[in-house]
Amino acid sequence: MQVTQTLAEGLKRQFKVALSKDDLTTRFDTELESIRGRVNLNGFRPGKVPTAHLKRVYGKSVMAEVVQNAVNDANKKIVEDAGTRLAAEPKVNLPEDQAVIEKVLAGEAGLDFSVDVELLPTIEIVDHSGIAVVKSVADVPAKDVDEAIERMASANRPFEPRGEKDKAKDGDKLTIDFVGKIDGVAFEGGTGGDVDLVLGSGQFIPGFEEQLVGAKTGDKKLVKVSFPAGYQAAHLAGKAAEFDVTVKGIAAPGELKIDDELAKKFGLDNVEKLREAVKESLSEELKDATRQKMKRQLLDGLDKLYSFDLPPTMLEDEFNAVWRQVNADMQRAGETFDAEGGEEKAREEYRAIATRRVRLGLVLAEIGQKAEIKVEDNEITQALVLRARQFPGQEKQVFEYYRKNPQALAEIRAPLFEEKVVDHLLAGVKVTEKKVTREELMADDEPEAAEKAEKPKKAAAKKKADKAE
Repeated sequence: MQVTQTLAEGLKRQFKVALSKDDLTTRFDTELESIRGRVNLNGFRPGKVPTAHLKRVYGKSVMAEVVQNAVNDANKKIVEDAGTRLAAEPKVNLPEDQAVIEKVLAGEAGLDFSVDVELLPTIEIVDHSGIAVVKSVADVPAKDVDEAIERMASANRPFEPRGEKDKAKDGDKLTIDFVGKIDGVAFEGGTGGDVDLVLGSGQFIPGFEEQLVGAKTGDKKLVKVSFPAGYQAAHLAGKAAEFDVTVKGIAAPGELKIDDELAKKFGLDNVEKLREAVKESLSEELKDATRQKMKRQLLDGLDKLYSFDLPPTMLEDEFNAVWRQVNADMQRAGETFDAEGGEEKAREEYRAIATRRVRLGLVLAEIGQKAEIKVEDNEITQALVLRARQFPGQEKQVFEYYRKNPQALAEIRAPLFEEKVVDHLLAGVKVTEKKVTREELMADDEPEAAEKAEKPKKAAAKKKADKAE
């Protein structure tokens, strides 16, 4: 086997591999001999099948296996000789001429092919101590706790049936049947039966609930509305619709009670314990926001410190993943790129995001490796348990899926590793604590230069694209 490098351009490498006819024949004879004692053919004793007969029966399949093993050997040699880590699996380019392949499988010719390889860049870790991070800290206002508990009480408020002649008021709970139509034709998802609707809750599209105020039990109403332009179902967005509504029952809201009985509905002893639990929950939300802002500042700082070539395939894969998500979000919202400067401009913006993500991912991986950061098995198990809980009744199937799919399990490990690297870095940078209000803490940061092209219509998609950071 002869391996010759034919290209060295940035992180790209290409190698030409030549397998002579004699080399393949030697490998073929060795493999054929190894199967002689294992095959059972009518008319022959085990191990006594003539070589010529073996070739007629198994020749082509054995040579195909020989070629595959030779290709694997070539790839292994290329990786070992490269002396560095690969960014992706080597890409083998076999001859496209079927006649050439047939001659190789028949043992009549050698095989020449090429292998494309992309290397991971060599990253020199620099001093990070100059990165400055502001730790924004906010307390949970008492009014936020009160409002949260009021929402919980409202969701558990009792309703008492109204009389048959009583008219529905704002705040009443109606039980309705409805059939939605566009241009006189019922549309998918527009039909419901025995649906509870609290008037004024904003549960239905704008204008729907208001037209049911004043209705009585047994009334049939024609409700005319228009779906919002940004409605999540793109095929309905902006369209006028009519709903045939039957009011089957009306119930008036009972007294809003915040007492120990309410607390017990949530598994707590009394209102005081409920307040403590709600405050703790809101505090965790603020802590998460604090960390995300610190992490974003840290990543911004790292982005300014590192600049190196990126593996083209890795970058393209990341961009394609981001772009698919963006298009799916835009399609669901019934939006286009026309109002945002066109698709080409959007591609440039999201390619910049993909570039940042790949670069920072490589930097964090390198820092974590140099710092010998590990993710323990018990940490992966805990994360997997949390993932399984998201699928009640299917926990066993979820565990089986991840047990049988190492790549999927790696997706559980990756964010755990990243958070550990972030903790490691935050311990060595300049952190200044700053007291802020809850509103200030929860407000979005100004995006970095590579992401300042963010537009309102693409905000949701862009947040998803950034989430991995």
